Amino acid sequence: MLGPGDDAALVAAPDGRVVVSTDLLLEGRHFRRDWSSPYDVGRKAAAQNLADVAAMGAVPTALVIGLGIPADLPVTWLDGLTDGFRDECAVVGASVAGGDVTRCDLVVLGVTALGDLGGRAAVRRDGARPGQVVAVAGRLGHAAAGLALLDAGVPARTDALERAVAAHRRPCPPYQEGPRAAELGASAMLDVSDGLLQDLGHVAAASGVRIELDPQAFAVGEPVLAAAKELAADPLEWVLTGGEDHALAAVFPAGVRLPATWQVVGRVVEGEGILVYGREMGRGGWDHFR
Repeated sequence: MLGPGDDAALVAAPDGRVVVSTDLLLEGRHFRRDWSSPYDVGRKAAAQNLADVAAMGAVPTALVIGLGIPADLPVTWLDGLTDGFRDECAVVGASVAGGDVTRCDLVVLGVTALGDLGGRAAVRRDGARPGQVVAVAGRLGHAAAGLALLDAGVPARTDALERAVAAHRRPCPPYQEGPRAAELGASAMLDVSDGLLQDLGHVAAASGVRIELDPQAFAVGEPVLAAAKELAADPLEWVLTGGEDHALAAVFPAGVRLPATWQVVGRVVEGEGILVYGREMGRGGWDHFR
């Protein structure tokens, strides 16, 4: 309703409730300027916050951005960053409502996303129950494969390898599947930011259940397979533990007819923790303080 230019913005909340999420991105930790363009950084920073809102079953409406930048940062870099924010917001019909800028030794981004539930109940992490199924929408393992290629200094000499690297630079969350999952009766949901095992572990712990995954149920993408062949790596390891694709993982009642955009990969049973059939695996994924 009122964007940048005043001390604060005005954002409509037609549902009467506002979904709020925030993330912090630091240069050298979450992105590198020699690996990603400013436009990619803007798209990625917006995407990971908008995906959190979608994972609650809400439609994103606005972003507020805190930005720390070095004094010698080229204006063209900042232009690319803001273009990235604008274009990622446009995917979901949201906008940048405002923010703040300060001088800093590194590029630091603090992004807060707002969303509207449209009268639906928020889909939390503690609603998984034995007998339900676990399904995933969106890509898994692509960003991790791209990061591994960049870390190894392997040139993206094929289309598949280039797509893996592009996935690290710019995720493509299935935003529309969050509200759709809520309408289909999802009882628990989250976005996969730190790795599927790590994130589903939060659902299992919050719900007091065990989640069992079938490794044969996962469709491993061509970019992941190509990167694994190039680096002699296990592609399923990236699928299960790789983060930053911002896919959505949700728990549905058994028997619910899911659209083709959702892939059933496991089930909920009595117990605790995560089990992957036929594989000895820890939680994996990313934990800042492990």
